[in-house]
Amino acid sequence: MREFSLPALYEVPADGNLTDIVRRNAAQHPDVAVIARKVNGSWQDVTATTFLAEVRSAAKGLIASGVQPGDRVGLMSRTRYEWTLLDFAIWSAGAITVPVYETSSAEQIQWILGDSGAVACVVESAAHEATVESVRDGLPGLTHIWQIDAGGVQELDRAGADVSDVTVDERSAVAKADDPATIVYTSGTTGRPKGCVLTHRSFFAECGNVVERLKPLFRTGECSVLLFLPVAHVFGRLVEVASLMAPIKLGHAPDIKHLTDELAAFRPTLILGVPRVFEKVYNSARAKAQADGKGKIFDKAADTAIEYSRALDTPKGPSIGLKLKYKTFDKLVYSKLRAVLGGRGEYAISGGAPLGERLGHFFRGIGFTVLEGYGLTESCAATAFNPWDRQKIGTVGQPLPGSVVRIADDGEVLLHGEHLFSGYWNNEAATEEALADGWFHTGDIGTLDEDGYLRITGRKKEIIVTAGGKNVAPAVIEDRIRAHALVAECMVVGDGRPFVGALVTVDDEFLGRWAAEHGKPADSTAVSLRDDADLLAAIQTAVDDGNAAVSKAESVRKFRILPTQFTEESGHLTPSLKLKRNVVAKDYADEIEAIYRG
Repeated sequence: MREFSLPALYEVPADGNLTDIVRRNAAQHPDVAVIARKVNGSWQDVTATTFLAEVRSAAKGLIASGVQPGDRVGLMSRTRYEWTLLDFAIWSAGAITVPVYETSSAEQIQWILGDSGAVACVVESAAHEATVESVRDGLPGLTHIWQIDAGGVQELDRAGADVSDVTVDERSAVAKADDPATIVYTSGTTGRPKGCVLTHRSFFAECGNVVERLKPLFRTGECSVLLFLPVAHVFGRLVEVASLMAPIKLGHAPDIKHLTDELAAFRPTLILGVPRVFEKVYNSARAKAQADGKGKIFDKAADTAIEYSRALDTPKGPSIGLKLKYKTFDKLVYSKLRAVLGGRGEYAISGGAPLGERLGHFFRGIGFTVLEGYGLTESCAATAFNPWDRQKIGTVGQPLPGSVVRIADDGEVLLHGEHLFSGYWNNEAATEEALADGWFHTGDIGTLDEDGYLRITGRKKEIIVTAGGKNVAPAVIEDRIRAHALVAECMVVGDGRPFVGALVTVDDEFLGRWAAEHGKPADSTAVSLRDDADLLAAIQTAVDDGNAAVSKAESVRKFRILPTQFTEESGHLTPSLKLKRNVVAKDYADEIEAIYRG
């Protein structure tokens, strides 16, 4: 199939904007908790009425400080209640939000605030403020900086004390559906980030159709979601806006290191994350079982869960024997895993990278279905996702209702729909190239099956062509290799080379545990063990699993374990954890050469 579409389930209001959501919630669900925030370590509900009042108060402060309709306001913070509060306050002042990752460098901040022409910026911490101040000479249009940790929200409240509700309501009504709501700068795997202009229509079309298609996951007064993704990323914004559109209770978790504790305390019914989160849950559970001497039981339970899930897709379904075995493992293993995820959830939505069929079947098999989706900043997050009642594991689902997916002659995925961005800020040439012929050219390679389910097989610009002329899509192999507990990241190489190789980084969290189990020194590191025969054999197992997904000509023949991990701080990962391949290739050119030496 070359093209597939679904009818829209939600009609975008012609004259509305995203501020309508908070006013509607206060009118229709005044006492419903639409948000929960942490106060002195405990979750405290925020009703729709209270949230509207706090949004209005912050908006008044922005208006009093001189922020005009259409002005751009930067927002740099970890994922926390104030992010969502200020996002809606900026819109209520008639302005446009410009997210800045809290991990951004001074150079990146200067580019984003300068390119967008931001007149003000809200930051979270003193460190953030100092970084912005360090480049302020290059930002002549930046007139205000507020710091959340230093009482910036309260400062806005005080500044707007004399501004009336009528003034805020008038400002809130200025923007129409086709006006910009936000300028989200792409992560920039190559070159400087481009500012994607997403309109109020983009978010309405995206979130309205997601909520309608996944209605059982968005039941007002019953469902809740814990947001731990960066809200500066478009996927995090989808969670924020969709939750309030439903509305369901939204919580924020700024530190993913303590995610299991937050899940246990908040107990969400829905989780939205990236594959690495679900890989960590699986790998941590397996490692704990092995440490407790129950590794074989866990592995049998995992195999049973996968077998059970696969059987659900067959006409006859699971056999009686499989059901009995499943019931036993549900008590011993699956129920405990569900408890780690909060105990109330039945569904998760995963995006950002492929999850992999094995993990997809594993989680559905334990009673926690992960619905895989696909999208880009330019498509306002999900442009395809698996429906809750018709999941096809291994695909990224069907198109967002109201949109079209087309496969071009060269295999590129093309998109059309109201959810798409309107263009790149201050970059007409890039806009024309990306939206040629009225379709957004994603740069991804994919296929559509007979039911309109999309599979993503690689990136056009990342296709490797070996010296023998074989085209290799790195993502297919990399995702399988990275699923191994010991592997943090993997980058396939081989462009113009005689065969395919790979650079592998070791996950520090699991290396220590693995080293102890295999009689290695307690202070073992990736540097000290990179030539260790046992570690090489373990990584070879991961590589073999990756190779099983491709032909012999596409398989990884040799790999190198690197002494360090790829991180955002090292410049090798984007804030959304995508590999900056060109930077890795440059910085580890000697390691790549070593693969092909001799």
